[in-house]
Amino acid sequence: MSTTDAVTFWDGVHAARPTAGDPRPNARLTETVADLPPGDALDLGCGGGGDALWLARRGWQVTAADISAVAVERLTALARSHDLGDRVIAVRYDLQESFPPGAFDLICAHYLHTPCGLDRAAVLRAAAHAPRPGGRLLVVDHGSTAPWSWQQEPDTHCPSPREVAAGIDLAPETWTVERADALRRVATGPGERTAEVTDHVLLIRRTT
Repeated sequence: MSTTDAVTFWDGVHAARPTAGDPRPNARLTETVADLPPGDALDLGCGGGGDALWLARRGWQVTAADISAVAVERLTALARSHDLGDRVIAVRYDLQESFPPGAFDLICAHYLHTPCGLDRAAVLRAAAHAPRPGGRLLVVDHGSTAPWSWQQEPDTHCPSPREVAAGIDLAPETWTVERADALRRVATGPGERTAEVTDHVLLIRRTT
């Protein structure tokens, strides 16, 4: 799928969703990051913006990246409406072509899945070079398919956290895996539908 098609797809996905006045953050972010001291954060595939706003409220300076201009424009407006415009910078990035510049204390990649041909392993390898020493990369993936997901192929393989870490090819002298878990929770989807889902959680810390 071309970049143009990917933009069209994700713009359509976000345009079809009503704008949330205060979108919820992802559960795995809040439980993992709540006790970390704030710094500079990069939110890859920021979507509705719940993670970026949650981080900003806790003192983080957030760069929120998404391929969809609809998502970026909505998040920019939301941040301003919540008096967080000075803490959230939303930018449109096609991660297949480039990666946001800078050094960060936290990089989040929540559910960075797409039907649009993204080389995810390459993106995560780039992300692994962006944290400062002591910084972390948090990757949260679908370990199962929710009933409302756009991805309903029954044979879809959901890589384990250890498989994701192997794909990033982390140097053991530079990185420490702090968490590699498969966790279940009850998720809420469109129309307040609920379902039990599995999250694959990988948290790694740059040591040098």
